[in-house]
Amino acid sequence: MKFRESLSGGKKSNQTRENISGSVSSLEVHDLTVSYHRRPVLWDIDFEMPEGKLVAIVGPNGAGKSTLIKAIMGLVPPASGYVKIFGQSLEDARPRVGYVPQRNSVDWDFPTNVLDVVLMGCYGRIGLFRRPRAADRDVATDALRQVGIADLAKRQISQLSGGQQQRVFIARALAQDVDLYLMDEPFVGVDAATEGAIIELLREMRRRGKTVVVVHHDLGTVRDYFDWVLLLNLRLVAFGPLEEVFTDTLLQQTYGGRLNILTEVGELMKKQDRGRELR
Repeated sequence: MKFRESLSGGKKSNQTRENISGSVSSLEVHDLTVSYHRRPVLWDIDFEMPEGKLVAIVGPNGAGKSTLIKAIMGLVPPASGYVKIFGQSLEDARPRVGYVPQRNSVDWDFPTNVLDVVLMGCYGRIGLFRRPRAADRDVATDALRQVGIADLAKRQISQLSGGQQQRVFIARALAQDVDLYLMDEPFVGVDAATEGAIIELLREMRRRGKTVVVVHHDLGTVRDYFDWVLLLNLRLVAFGPLEEVFTDTLLQQTYGGRLNILTEVGELMKKQDRGRELR
């Protein structure tokens, strides 16, 4: 499916949808709203994502990018709407989904080593309370080799640099060997060499038919790194192939219109409240 929406055109009037090779969408988000203490963080998000794409979620600070990833993963509850992954609920599709959280959300002082963190990516196959087998350790070691830190397997995670920590996260995701990867700011705080290594791994995932969704801040590298883009600022501004969506006009709507968007959402919430009062 392809879905593109502009705020200026109203929620449903400017949708265009088309089948992509007749396959099931890797990710569907329908009418998703997330609020904290009645303050909207995401409002009425609606899109369908084809398989095998490298997708950037782009928008200003406070746009709800990380919240969207967390809502898809079921880490924050929606006020309304639903998510499907390969046509299934998250509960049923969870073995096919991998999540890389923000690096600063992790307790890096936890007493464990690099190999054990990467082995956590295998628990979906081996079970949470079963001991990893030699084959699982081989998978984890190979994942570390792919991100270039196999020599750090026995090192405590508290001893790693920021770039090394991010490579551990990517290795854990590789060890999962899933079909949909959701990554929250994997390039933040890493050096150029690590960023280059990560993007090459993401491209390899795409070549293998995986769908990779990345919260991304650097507009200067979007054209080089991604083939689809989701523009977000509380509401969905646009979603689709890079050449259609990553335009000056739509970027201006995304980065220049937050006050207008908040006003619009506030008015919609007031209308909903009035409607409930009249029932």
